[in-house]
Amino acid sequence: MFEIKNNFSLKKLNTFGVESHAHWYVQIDNETDLKELFADAKWKNEDLLVLGGGSNTLFVNNFDGLVVRVHICGINHQIDGDVIYVTAGAGEVWNDVVNYCVDHHFAGLENLSLIPGSVGASPIQNIGAYGVELMDVFHSCKAFEIETGQIKIFSKAACSFSYRDSIFKGKLKNKYIITEVTYQLSTKFKPNISYGAIEQELKARGIEKPTIKDVSQVVSHIRVSKLPDPSTIGNAGSFFKNPMIKQKQFDHLQASFPDIVHYPAGENQVKIAAGWLIEQCGWKGKVVRNTGTWKNQALVLVNHGNATGDEIFNFSSQIIESVQNRFGILLDREVNIIRGNTKSVKI
Repeated sequence: MFEIKNNFSLKKLNTFGVESHAHWYVQIDNETDLKELFADAKWKNEDLLVLGGGSNTLFVNNFDGLVVRVHICGINHQIDGDVIYVTAGAGEVWNDVVNYCVDHHFAGLENLSLIPGSVGASPIQNIGAYGVELMDVFHSCKAFEIETGQIKIFSKAACSFSYRDSIFKGKLKNKYIITEVTYQLSTKFKPNISYGAIEQELKARGIEKPTIKDVSQVVSHIRVSKLPDPSTIGNAGSFFKNPMIKQKQFDHLQASFPDIVHYPAGENQVKIAAGWLIEQCGWKGKVVRNTGTWKNQALVLVNHGNATGDEIFNFSSQIIESVQNRFGILLDREVNIIRGNTKSVKI
């Protein structure tokens, strides 16, 4: 049975570690609790925030409505020939699911090792890293419809995935709460090692024919070397999306900046490394009062101990302005910015 709490501190439930209070807070452990909670019309009329791991969230101030923390757990799998369907509760820690798959020799999630956050956030954000996106391995998800109290199954096509985006951040925002996700993996492993430093690190280790575990360990090593541990210094991983620009704009930029870090992104599109742009503007490792960028990766904003959400947000705005002035590229925040009364449903 769930318990609704008043004036609840969210400081330990967001990886930035900023102080924020929810006017109302409840932890949900199963779908039945969700149905019972929203059977009371009072909660349908409150500003609502759905919270998972709090790893992609910046609280700018207190939240005036109801915070629902989804803590639905459990992992299982079904085998159908060479295809493996792995199903996990929305409250599971993402990396625990990755490790489950690696340990069982299920291929598909290894490049997404050590991404912070919960399973429920994975399709909302269409998380991705090192050449793999969630949409590449997504099969379906179960979601609770707030208005009707019904459970609906969403196929991959129904989720309208795109770069760091899905239908749950657009057309269906505020309408559903994801309770369970199923991933379609394989027993046949085809290493995806061309993105980033994976291939280089494998060579350094003398590994010519990498296993699923090898790739997972190398990805984890690279992430640890570049990204700070939220348990020691507050952060939400990559704060900005890598911007996509037209080929013509890229050609113009490359003429002035031959070393610009970029990746092909389909017809007439180029993805630019946001971290490179930020670093070129002199922000890498910079500290301003209680916040700053991480010394090893300019894409990561950190809380040096006592930063407020508003302070971090304003710092990010300075970076956006700086990059736009120099490169003509407008950075988009990847982290969800949570304000006190925005009628938002996010994880």
